[in-house]
Amino acid sequence: MLRVEPVERRELPAWIAKRLAAQGQRVADGEEGPRTLAFFADHVEGNLLAAHQELKKLALLHPSGTLSFDQVEVAVLNVARYDVFKLGEAVLAGQVARALKMLDGLQAEGESAVLMHWTLAEDIRALMRVKDAVTDGRPLPIALREARVWGAKERLYERVLPSLAGHQLAYLVEAASICDGIIKGLKHPEWPLDAWAALKRLMLLTMQPLVPSGGGESRGAAPRRTQLALNA
Repeated sequence: MLRVEPVERRELPAWIAKRLAAQGQRVADGEEGPRTLAFFADHVEGNLLAAHQELKKLALLHPSGTLSFDQVEVAVLNVARYDVFKLGEAVLAGQVARALKMLDGLQAEGESAVLMHWTLAEDIRALMRVKDAVTDGRPLPIALREARVWGAKERLYERVLPSLAGHQLAYLVEAASICDGIIKGLKHPEWPLDAWAALKRLMLLTMQPLVPSGGGESRGAAPRRTQLALNA
């Protein structure tokens, strides 16, 4: 048996750098290097075959030595392929730019809006179940197991739950219900009519309390619709 582990997004820059080194190439020193690798990773995420092809293209286009950001930007195509379940991880991690890019990519690939909503809403419901269980005195590891939260999401839940109050999760559950209705053709006066625009708003509302900011939400009132969400 040969076990092949997937290369996660956070591991992708190092994976690219290692393979560039194997063909005698490297990125520039200083700030430009990580920026170049991040650009490369963003354009090949979820598609290692295409990533390999883009690396070989760079070997053909440029000699051994240092690659500039401009050289990589011109050569590397956007061949990223996104996983709907990885979107949930990006949301829980508060990675706004990446989550928005993934949502747009999944829409362009023809993914079902119903599946997208189920993924986002299931995380919201699970967060609520775990929060309620912990409030009732259940140890967090047991609450996570009972909510069937495993792997990478288990670590993300452990990180985000302390920053989420019960009233915030109740608000998100209500928002998920509204979004579900919009996807099924219902209208809501405060929400966009388009299903994907509604999904974007639900996603931004979920990330709102998870993204560090200078002025946090009040713990004693329902979360405000910040400019981030209203622009969705």
